[in-house]
Amino acid sequence: MAKKKPKSRAAAKTAALKKSPARKTAAKSSVRKPIKAKRASPVAKPKPRPKQRIAVSHHREEDFKADGLRTYAKYRDLGIADASHGLARAHVIRLIGPCNPDEVSKLHFHDVEFQMVYVLKGWVKTYMEGQGETLMKQGSSWTQPPRIKHLIMDYSDDVELLEVILPADFKTVELTA
Repeated sequence: MAKKKPKSRAAAKTAALKKSPARKTAAKSSVRKPIKAKRASPVAKPKPRPKQRIAVSHHREEDFKADGLRTYAKYRDLGIADASHGLARAHVIRLIGPCNPDEVSKLHFHDVEFQMVYVLKGWVKTYMEGQGETLMKQGSSWTQPPRIKHLIMDYSDDVELLEVILPADFKTVELTA
């Protein structure tokens, strides 16, 4: 009965080592020792967010307050920040007219993950880096990528905006010329 040829080089080498007792000792010293797998250091799992709750907000004029980011605006908080435990913020913004470009038109950015604005009524003219000037009217919406440089150029006396931002608390950086 004829011997079968090994199918691979590794199989041929193994067969040759088995035949030669002198090579067995040498082969053992050159064979790699198995490496014990190191335990991966435990990766810190993100803490689960607390359960979100329902937030209901009805329109009331007394809820518009001048306690927000811009001195020329009044904000009506919609309760999203509290209900989402800081995941997001939503508010209605009324820009107080008439527009004063010296106060309003300051280039800045927000350190956010997401920002969306929807024009509820009136109009607003904005500038966004890479987009240029854009006139947004009632029913218009836009997103602003994180840290995009932008400013408000002008707005109508009756403008109202809905703004949604993630996370609820964020930093705004005003840029100087």
